[in-house]
Amino acid sequence: MTVRELIQQARIDRFEAEILLADILEVERAWLFAHGEDSVAEPALALFIDHAEARQNGEPLAYVLGYRDFRSLRLGVNCHVLIPRRETEHLVEWAIERIDAGARRVLDLGTGSGAIALACKSERPDAMLTAIDCSAEALACAVGNARSLGVQVEWLKSQWFEQLGGAQWDLVVSNPPYISASDAHLKQGDLPAEPDSALIGGQTGLESIEHIVEHAPEYLVSGGWLLFEHGFDQADAVTACMQYRGFQHISSRRDWSGQPRMTGGQWLH
Repeated sequence: MTVRELIQQARIDRFEAEILLADILEVERAWLFAHGEDSVAEPALALFIDHAEARQNGEPLAYVLGYRDFRSLRLGVNCHVLIPRRETEHLVEWAIERIDAGARRVLDLGTGSGAIALACKSERPDAMLTAIDCSAEALACAVGNARSLGVQVEWLKSQWFEQLGGAQWDLVVSNPPYISASDAHLKQGDLPAEPDSALIGGQTGLESIEHIVEHAPEYLVSGGWLLFEHGFDQADAVTACMQYRGFQHISSRRDWSGQPRMTGGQWLH
């Protein structure tokens, strides 16, 4: 079967079919257009059919490929971690601003694939990154990414702050679970295939954020910052929560689509 025929007969989005085939053949997508009449060898053909079927059955494209590109990094991903989103790149940008302003010790809460910690460390090698997750499988994914990228991060298994002792950081950054357990979006797109523990923040969606806001001051130096990613409609609630706890200089930032998706504040006590 030719390249063109294989793509045409795939029962998935054409663009995704092209991405899958290009990945299997280890070529750029543009190559497919110039070589549409080339025959696809049997091993590649069988692998493409298997991958296309998995995608047709609802497996996220990133899981089928086994990776997702995030900023300058190619991160391995699997069903144990949240697929890194473009929106989270804004959180990394904000974190790097704080690192450039003097935050040398950085804690990433709920690291998943390691996206935030690895991006910060790879772009600011002098920063000292610690990343935690309560999932051993997620940490294994993150450690594997660090190894393949040659990036040094301290990885710890912990339910939020439980295993951190008396250590303190200049910056705490987190993309925690923030979706309500009853949110209809959980049945849409890639979300049904992603781990609930990385998505669902409780009945209101704010429980994880509220827990972090309550306890983060114990682990922040005076003048340290706490930065969150959250839902598009949660900025006011997160701001109020941080104000009540005593954070100052609180502000929110918008994502690519103009939605307020990040909120942060400074601890000055």
